[in-house]
Amino acid sequence: MAETLPKVWLKPGREKSLRRRHPWVFSGAIERVDGDPKPGATIELVAASGEFLAYGAYSPTSQIRVRVWTFDARERVDAAFFRRRLVRAVESRRRLGLLDEPNSACRLVFAESDGMPGFIVDRYGDYLVCQVLATGAETWRVTLVEQLAELCAPRGIYERSEGGARHKEGLPSRRGVLAGEEPPAAIEVRAGDVISLVEVLAGQKTGAYLDQQHNRRRVAAHAQGDMLDAFSYTGGFAIACLKSGARGATLIDSSHEALALAERQTSLNGVRERCRFVAADVFDELRVLREGGAQFDLVVLDPPKFVHSADQIPAGSRGYKDINMLGLALVRPGGVLATFSCSGHVDALLFQKIVAGAAVDARRDAQILERLSQPPDHPVAIEFPEADYLKGLIFRVH
Repeated sequence: MAETLPKVWLKPGREKSLRRRHPWVFSGAIERVDGDPKPGATIELVAASGEFLAYGAYSPTSQIRVRVWTFDARERVDAAFFRRRLVRAVESRRRLGLLDEPNSACRLVFAESDGMPGFIVDRYGDYLVCQVLATGAETWRVTLVEQLAELCAPRGIYERSEGGARHKEGLPSRRGVLAGEEPPAAIEVRAGDVISLVEVLAGQKTGAYLDQQHNRRRVAAHAQGDMLDAFSYTGGFAIACLKSGARGATLIDSSHEALALAERQTSLNGVRERCRFVAADVFDELRVLREGGAQFDLVVLDPPKFVHSADQIPAGSRGYKDINMLGLALVRPGGVLATFSCSGHVDALLFQKIVAGAAVDARRDAQILERLSQPPDHPVAIEFPEADYLKGLIFRVH
């Protein structure tokens, strides 16, 4: 780079993860900072020996003190740099065929896995929704929005930059129109023959959960008889299964608002009359069903994240075991359980061990039919295993 950048020096021996091209540097790895970098400023990262390691974005209040933009000493972090990264991300989804249909939905930019730490973009038909979750992305926010508008030509770009991730970066929550039109109250999108309504302004995350679109189709391949959609949110699994052979579906969620949208979506897909909606604590309702002797041919467990940090793994693991014991008890012999975890701190091996323990305690025999993960629009950069957060198992239960 031509200009002189602030320099962040690592402690001796703390450069090993950078040599493996991991994009995070924690505060405890830093020896000193030369200069006075502002939040989000581009800095030069060097080993204790003074050897160049990377250019990254500085975040003075976060435990993740530096998020790496590039490991190439010759690469300048400027508007052209971000355009190249955005073009690469969009082209990747185009090659997957995810941009062929005008009313489809997909994740267009997936933060670190697309070389854009702290920046997420979801596409819902003609609209883009952004999450700016780190100071580096915040610093380049205007440039990123301008380039997205130019590359994708959406009707509108909306921001949903909220929650704990921004607070850890010292950033306030923010939402609103960034470019073009404000999205309508509900955007109609399609995945195969399933129609979904995305409420960008009121829904979770950027308006919907896009990481289960592929898995809903895989689970629906096992649909027959009566199915239970626990933690149903807006009914994505139930709708897919009812369109693929299930006779009826019970949807349980604690959110009245989510179930209200589920009712609208099931009506839109022509399956409303085969659904039963239950607004309740899912753990409590599953116990009620178990005590009442209820059984289903297919049970889907798709709970929210139980583990938010490493110190929560023991408690979260107990939560996963409890919910799977309840789910297993509700599967009719010969039926199917599909169970998921979106907790990044619970890896696939640990999750399988938890469910295996639940099967032992529930006195049910189970065979793994499929292992599931996140879809290709949520790629996992090989050097960043933290992006590999979603795991699922489909079991035959005896």
